[in-house]
Order: sequence, then structure tokens, then C-alpha cells
Amino acid sequence: MEANHKSNIFYDPLYGFIKLSPLEFEIIHSPFFQRLRWIKQLGFSFYVFHGAEHSRYGHSIGVMHNAGEILKSCGRAVSEEELHDPKCLTRKAIYHKAIRVAALLHDIGTFPFSHTTEMSYVRAGETTRKRGGKGLKDDHENLGSFIIKNTDYEGGLTFILNKFGIDPQMISDLVKGTHESIMANQILHSEIDCDRMDYLLRDAHYTGLKYGAYDRDYLLHHFKPERVGNHDILTIKHNALHSVEDFLNSRFSWYSQVIRSPRGARYDVIAEKLCSHFLKKGYIYRYSDLLEMISKDPMGFYWFNDSYFMGIVHQKFVDGSLDSRPDIKDMAKTLLLRTGAQAVKGPEFKQILLNQDDDKTNEKVYKKAESKFSEIKNCILQKGTAEDWVLPDLPEKKIIFVKSPKKIAESGASINLLLERDPVKISYPNGEVKLLADVENSIISKLSNSMSYTPNVFCSDGAYDLLMKEGVISED
Repeated sequence: MEANHKSNIFYDPLYGFIKLSPLEFEIIHSPFFQRLRWIKQLGFSFYVFHGAEHSRYGHSIGVMHNAGEILKSCGRAVSEEELHDPKCLTRKAIYHKAIRVAALLHDIGTFPFSHTTEMSYVRAGETTRKRGGKGLKDDHENLGSFIIKNTDYEGGLTFILNKFGIDPQMISDLVKGTHESIMANQILHSEIDCDRMDYLLRDAHYTGLKYGAYDRDYLLHHFKPERVGNHDILTIKHNALHSVEDFLNSRFSWYSQVIRSPRGARYDVIAEKLCSHFLKKGYIYRYSDLLEMISKDPMGFYWFNDSYFMGIVHQKFVDGSLDSRPDIKDMAKTLLLRTGAQAVKGPEFKQILLNQDDDKTNEKVYKKAESKFSEIKNCILQKGTAEDWVLPDLPEKKIIFVKSPKKIAESGASINLLLERDPVKISYPNGEVKLLADVENSIISKLSNSMSYTPNVFCSDGAYDLLMKEGVISED
């Protein structure tokens, strides 16, 4: 498909006009990218915020735009003429083009309802545990990498990248955050990156909430590359410190109050449980099926989206497939009609701020929640009906402002923490660079050890009534 002057310009509700290069235009019009139109950015959060119907499609284009703007801010961008010229393949042009394309493709392997169903595939681990396999997780990053490197046919991403002189392996490395350029990895994967810069504003826009607000223009203006050892790293100038703090505080609030809110999270948890059941029964594509379709049938893979998943939920609900599992059938009805799920309350399931570095205390908090869930589950198993169900949502990933230096070091970091990909680095006029967690006049540095633990437990109406009757839980 040839792009004309008007068709290669998109109008974005956040950023206005975004011009696409011929390479980007062709990628966007592939079956793999068009599939993203049919996958909601926020999973089932639209059950609570009905404006949140936006998709991974618009988000991915916005992430690409932000990546390009960061490069411009850092003085590492080529001219628009060079960017849009397919024949311009200088080292600097390839670097610019590759970062934009990797940002565009960072979610190309996304599952139906985004991360909601992904964990079912990760836990199933069909290809992860396959004898002779690479032991890679069955997640969206590895699925995306497979799409980028294994579609060398007309309309495939490998074919398109090769056609324009861009190495698919390079794009895969950038998408995974394992490229040799630390700065490139930071642009795409860090505590302030092009992905988070987009979704905070975009999600706030479509939900109507203001939690994700921060001064994007001011932040963009203050990105600066610095040399540490033999590497270029991405920093933010010290005079944008409060803009950085606003960004991180917005993200903390967003995850605490929206993503982890039990009002919407209950439907994501139910969908994940249904997906796990469907995988066991063979009702839904397995991970190996997805790999085969990607290799041979891009339009078949196109169908692996939100509509596909909800179609299976509805089909299995009405055709009798779930009759032998009244609990699963009740979950399906709950998901289809947005009714019937209760959030269990109790001191063990309240949001709490913890110290990242206090593993001993934190473990006690986790075990307290796990123990209470076990008590609830046993009560339902012993005294409930076949229709009663209870699902835990005890987060494995904690909500943080920034990772503490101690946790960075414990994760096998390099000797120089400034060379680590994820942490925010602040630069000063004299050339000094510090981790944000070490900046003395930063509010975030005082909170850098903090994290939010937000456990949830959800159950059916009948189970909730039983738990109340047995005194296992109370309204308080």
C-alpha cells in the first residue's frame, strides 16, 4: 500500500498531527498492527469508566511519537527528510528509525484485553516448558519478538523491515530492552519512558480522570544524554525535578486508584480465570497455535483479539459447555453482564504502604493476606455450593515510585548503578549525574523506598453471603 500526503498523517487526540514515514505507514497497515484496534488498552476498566474504550492501536502510535520527541530533545534525531527517506540508511538515521519502529511495535504481541488474559498463558507455560525449547515465557514480549522475526512474507513485519533496510533482530532487541545501547533501552523501558509518558495521559483522557496529569512538554524539553564510562545514558536535567516527581506521583496514584481498584480489577481477575479454564479445556488458542498462525496465517492471528475472547465466553455460556462447572458458568455470566462479583473486605486486604527494603516485615503482610484467603477458600469449599467461587488477586508486582538502590543492587545490577536501564537519572549543569533516589532535594528520594501493596479477593454473591453468615468476613 502506497502512502499519499494525507493518508500518512494521523490526528491524535493528545498530540495533534503525527506524520508517518513510509516504513511506519506500511507497518501500521499490516494485519498484525491493525489487530491492535480491537484490543482495549485498559482491559475491563471500561466496565467502570465507560469512556475507556481506547485501544492499543492509538496508544502504540502515541508511544512511537513520544520516542521520536525524546530523540529530538536529546539532539539524536535526524531531519524529517532523512527519517522519511527509505534510502537514507546512515547509522544515525537507522538508530532514529529503529527506536520509533520499536516503540510502535512494543505491544504487537498483546493478548486479548491486554494484560488481563496474558497471565493465563504465562502460568500455563505451554512452550516455556517444551523440551528442546528456549525456556522463554509465553508472554506478549516474546510473542511480539516472534512476530517481528518470523513473518518474512508479503505483509509480514519481517518482510517489511527487511524491505526498508532495518534489521528485525535489532527491533526485537529494542522491544525486549536488551539492545547494546543503554540510552535506546531507556527511551523504551525505564521508570520514565515513551510508553508510560503516553498511557498516563491517554488513559486519563479517556477515563475522564486527572490522575495521570503531568507536564509532558516541560519534561520532554529537559531530557539530556550524558556519557558514563563508555556508554551514553538518558538523564533529565535537575531543573525539571518537580516535573519528574509529578510524573512518578501520577503513575503511583494511577495504579493505586484505577488499575488496582477493586471496582474494575474484579472483572480482569474473572477473565483471567476463565481464560485459564478455556486453555485447559482446549476452547481457546494455545500459545503454540498463535506461533503457527503468526508464521502462516496473519489474518487468522488478527482474530486473536477482544471480540474473539468474549465470543468464546458467550458461546460456552449458551452451548452447555460450562454446565458441569456452575462456578465457571457464574463467572462467565458475571463477565458478560457485569453483575454478581463481590469484593471481600477486611484488614488483611486493605491497601498498605510498605518499605521496599524491609523484606521481613513485608513477608508477614503477604502471609497475612494469603492466610486469610486460605481461610475464606476453605470455608467455601466445605460449606458452599457448586456455584460459589472465590478468586485471589494478591499482586506479585508492587506499585512503587522508583525502585530503591538496594533493590536495584540485589537484582544483579552492574557495579555502576547509573548504567542500569530502569532508574531515573538526574543530571546537573556541572556534568554530575545521580539516581533520582539519591537526589537530596527530591520528595521522591524520601519516598523511594515506599511501595503500595494492594491485595484484593473477589467472590460470587452466594459465597459472599455464606462468608458473612459464618463470620469469616464482616462489612467493616
